[in-house]
Amino acid sequence: MNELVSIIVPTYNTEKFIRQTIESVQNQTYSNWEMILADDASTDKTVAIIEGFAKNDNRIKLFKLPENRGNGFARNTALEKATGKYIAYLDADDLWFPEKLEKQIQFLKTNNLHFTFSFYDSIDEEGNDLNRRVESPNPLTYKELFFCNYVGNLTAIYDADYFGKIILETTQKRQDWRIWLTILKQIKIAKPVAEPLAFYRIRKDSVSSSKFKLIKHNFGVYREFHRYNLVFSVLLMMRFLFTQLIIKTKYIKKV
Repeated sequence: MNELVSIIVPTYNTEKFIRQTIESVQNQTYSNWEMILADDASTDKTVAIIEGFAKNDNRIKLFKLPENRGNGFARNTALEKATGKYIAYLDADDLWFPEKLEKQIQFLKTNNLHFTFSFYDSIDEEGNDLNRRVESPNPLTYKELFFCNYVGNLTAIYDADYFGKIILETTQKRQDWRIWLTILKQIKIAKPVAEPLAFYRIRKDSVSSSKFKLIKHNFGVYREFHRYNLVFSVLLMMRFLFTQLIIKTKYIKKV
């Protein structure tokens, strides 16, 4: 039996990319999915493009927010509408390989798992392959994840029947990392599909492209999510930076 996969996609002014993102989902060899897009009051043609796809494919479901509330709020809105056994995440500018869902669902079932992710390759804003592959420890422990987010948001899938829908505060940044930490705190160890199954798009205006914002948002995970005091959070952030700048680099490879 092929259980339903709910694909969570927040959108905001992504008219340049959303068509390719949707097509990469439609091209999946695993066809039992619903793509839930929550648009955060886009001012470009994003909504019109999505509506065009939705008219011809009832698996594509659009929910329009009346005002801009931020990526976290849009993601939570989509998640609340999800009806699938499995929850998968995809940002509105990233792409999936055609076998992505099929391979991951089979991996979950074969290994009796409730959460998995995969390696991924990188493309630039124009879709050119950067010959850059991001891998992870295999298996990945909670301690390793605690000091570095090795899980690419565009690759993660979890069993909502097992964990429930993991909805976090929308004001918190690095919402994805907090979700994986919540999961691994329970299961302790996660196993990835040890091959690339998606393309991550590196954009000049993305939050992840700003090193200062990256430090600020990751510090917030220790200070706000884990609720450690200021001094201990600073010490943990130093360990995070060491892991990010030294250890994680061995998992980023030229291909």
